[in-house]
Amino acid sequence: MRWSAAHNLDPNLVATVMQIESCGHPSVRSTAGAIGLFQVMPYHFSPGEDPLDPQTNARRGLAYLARGFELSGGRTDLALAGYNGGHRAIEQDASQWPSETQRYVTWGSGILTDIATGSTQSSSLQSWLLAGGDNLCRRASLAQASLSTSSTP
Repeated sequence: MRWSAAHNLDPNLVATVMQIESCGHPSVRSTAGAIGLFQVMPYHFSPGEDPLDPQTNARRGLAYLARGFELSGGRTDLALAGYNGGHRAIEQDASQWPSETQRYVTWGSGILTDIATGSTQSSSLQSWLLAGGDNLCRRASLAQASLSTSSTP
């Protein structure tokens, strides 16, 4: 909620982006080089910042998302496209987006629609899980269990 308020973003949008990006795994890294909860590219960080620090990662990732939301005129679908495919995607026709960005927007928009309608099941979330999200969440769960075990006296 604090992160959402700090960037004037819907908390459900923030939670959905974090879900799709990392499933809450604060130290996950992508093959493309993105880092942390919001899978922020290293060049978005200032020298000396810890990209794996959740607060720092959220600040950088959500500033980028908020800028995309602004550039898109408040359109969530375009802000999601901009987050995944770079802000240049906001100006492109959706048919020109890479398939990854198209899937990202479909999943994110669908999850947000399901939240808004109070649905207890989300076919969009299930689609994301089947496309690899389950593996990401399994890794996040194992990492969390490892942290809990190592911090227990």
